[in-house]
Amino acid sequence: MATVPLTDAVQPRRAPASEPLRRFLQVARGAGLRVSAAEGIDAARAVQLIGYSDRAILKDTLALILAKTPDEKVVYDETFDLYFQRSEFTERPPPPQSARPQPNTPPGSPPSEAEANASGPPLSELLMGEDSAALATAMEMAANEAGVENIRYFTQKNRYVRQILERMGLKEIEREITLLRAQETPEAQARAQALDDAMERLWDAARDFVERSLLLFARGETEQMRERILKQARLENVDRRDLERMRILVRQIAKRLATRYSRKRRRKQRGQLDVRRTLRRNMAWGGIPFLTTWKYKQLDKPRVMVLCDVSGSVAWVAEFLLMLIYSLNEVLADVRAFAYTSTMSEVSDILENRTIDDAISHIMTTIGFGSSNYGSSLEDFEAGWTCDVTNKTSIIILGDARGNGTDPRTEILARIANRAKRVIWLNPEYRSSWGTGDSDMYRYAPYCNMVRVCASLNDLERVVTDLLEKDS
Repeated sequence: MATVPLTDAVQPRRAPASEPLRRFLQVARGAGLRVSAAEGIDAARAVQLIGYSDRAILKDTLALILAKTPDEKVVYDETFDLYFQRSEFTERPPPPQSARPQPNTPPGSPPSEAEANASGPPLSELLMGEDSAALATAMEMAANEAGVENIRYFTQKNRYVRQILERMGLKEIEREITLLRAQETPEAQARAQALDDAMERLWDAARDFVERSLLLFARGETEQMRERILKQARLENVDRRDLERMRILVRQIAKRLATRYSRKRRRKQRGQLDVRRTLRRNMAWGGIPFLTTWKYKQLDKPRVMVLCDVSGSVAWVAEFLLMLIYSLNEVLADVRAFAYTSTMSEVSDILENRTIDDAISHIMTTIGFGSSNYGSSLEDFEAGWTCDVTNKTSIIILGDARGNGTDPRTEILARIANRAKRVIWLNPEYRSSWGTGDSDMYRYAPYCNMVRVCASLNDLERVVTDLLEKDS
């Protein structure tokens, strides 16, 4: 896609040396590479030294600057190969001998605008010649003039193809073909047919060029739009093909929250200046504060117990909640996880001793997808783990509160709430469904500090953000 100096003939027409690199860095950022301003400057200096002529050296050099992890290396290789690919004219068949440009142009052939402007060889000569590099460069220059880097949607493809070809001289070629067909000489007819065939190949090449541009320049915006849709979608509606992308989004959310609140805690832990002690400590220097004394406030990281319903209706939300909570170990002091359907089991060891994906898969296989019994599960929790609940413990309960007609045992939740710092209930159902059928949500709600609809990644992020804010 970049303008590459291949022959002396096209040197005057190429873009500035920095322009192909600027567009490549734009594409790389859109593909997900983290390219800082300093790295962009380093890349520009490297290109000034090595140029664009040797593609292998260029690729290896920029890789050392831009690709910092194995995953980024894969993205970089794919992006570089797609961006610098110039295969439209590599297998272009040579024109017939009789159709090749001759010193004397066939009578009746109009001069092209390219000839009039003396800006380079006319399109007819490029099509009939064998210099595929010059033809590729002409297409790239026309694409830059048409602003192909602004393409974002597949429906724009034909418009950009037409604009590129018109800038290359499409109308002049069409007019020349019409005039040649009006002549009856074999040479004119052969040239008209050759130009017509070459133009058909040029249309195909322009379509490929624009399709590649769409993949490159729209990729970043498309990925961002896709991420926004996935974060807003109800987790139970997410296609299995998007699960890996969802896991990546969860890790990104966790990293962002961990960075924000660990920094906030470090700032608060510096304390405040203790004026009285500072003055007393510096009496020997007439009260000039050479030595300072600070008031430090002990900040406890939140202690969390997560109770997840892993029955079929709630299992997907539980998976992502556990993944998010366990990714925040930097800002959470103690996380204990419990899974339940009709009975309650602690799964903290499983989550700590396995990779998060493997642990969640194991939990869902061994405990999940059963029939819910909230009363029985709360009874198990009270008997086994209530003694560990203190006034510093936040309890998060995830579930739809549908116990299939069983006794909800709300009095147990009341006793748990009296011991805990707070109780947060996350329900993946719409609020309009609460209290309908076998839902006991409104019976549990009075004993909770917070009751939220939680069915998407955005909902999970808001809940965890509130939890961290209140404990900061």
